[in-house]
Amino acid sequence: MSDELITGPLHERHVALGATLGAFGGWSMPIAYPAGTVAEHTAVRAAVGIFDVSHLGKLLVRGPGAAEFVNSCLTADLGRIAPGKAQYTLCCTETGGVVDDLIAYLDGPDEVLLVPNAANAVRVAALLRAAAPAGIEIVDRHRELAVIAVQGPRAAELFTTMFAGFPGVAGLEYMAFVDAGAVRVCRTGYTGEHGYELLVPAAQAPAVWDGLLAGAEPLDGRPCGLGARDTLRLEMGYPLHGQDLSEEISPVQAGSSWAVGWSKPAFWGREALLAEREAGPARRLRGLRATGRGIPRAGMTVRKDGERVGVTTSGTFSPTLRTGIALALIDTAAGVAVDDVVTVDVRGRSLETQVVKPPFVPSHVR
Repeated sequence: MSDELITGPLHERHVALGATLGAFGGWSMPIAYPAGTVAEHTAVRAAVGIFDVSHLGKLLVRGPGAAEFVNSCLTADLGRIAPGKAQYTLCCTETGGVVDDLIAYLDGPDEVLLVPNAANAVRVAALLRAAAPAGIEIVDRHRELAVIAVQGPRAAELFTTMFAGFPGVAGLEYMAFVDAGAVRVCRTGYTGEHGYELLVPAAQAPAVWDGLLAGAEPLDGRPCGLGARDTLRLEMGYPLHGQDLSEEISPVQAGSSWAVGWSKPAFWGREALLAEREAGPARRLRGLRATGRGIPRAGMTVRKDGERVGVTTSGTFSPTLRTGIALALIDTAAGVAVDDVVTVDVRGRSLETQVVKPPFVPSHVR
């Protein structure tokens, strides 16, 4: 492990649990624990899993009119949610590419907490600072706060016990958040299951982690690494920035137009995205489910009737479906439709797949 990698407040806990560690956005993070990714994935679908995702960025935007400023920069319409609610949104370039996808937590008109991806947090902060008017400051809280995700159908049971003394935690609506003492409890996540994400002061993170693991054990829960987080999000068709969304893959192409406030007068990339939506994108992100034996991975050629029609952007073995699944950018002109059969070139062998509309498995987020 490189000495240059950042270690979060739970690093020693992961080492003690025997985690395999890897680099994510400059941070040393757990990929998997000894039970393995499939066991962790299954725990989240059937019971509850606990993830350390402290590598995610944390940017506090505050000052008079902070929410209005953020709304003029990012794609989603913050005016459509009330304080105490969170929103998935995108930071785009003026040409319509995606710098990052992130979650915005609206505290009020003068304060918004943004959680970008680790690898893009510095750039998002720089873009916001360059555009911010006098009186608006962007505070980097990346090292101050840990982020712990609790995901799965038994997550609510765990929270009923751990946060029984705090009003508002039980029955928290999807994409809402409440402060339980110094811990912010958010009904968010990236697995497709009922779940929560906790923003915890770094000094308190080990105690919170220990309490969650102790509470999860009798519920058949377990700690989960970022390997399982990836297979879980791909089963839901959730995009991963840098693969399914990027500066070369716009939200219109990626099927993320729902995260764009099209009627807003201003946001970064608005004119380019409006033009692309009007003209129709040259390619669209589709789901592929293998009908043969093989596992598609990112960067593999997709063909129909022998002709190249696209490329996979993400791919894995689905532990739930017991088959290979992928997301792929398919050329619009190829006329590929849902239920069509296409092949993926897996190391020189043609893997037959069916075009499907994600998610690959049902969503239980609400």
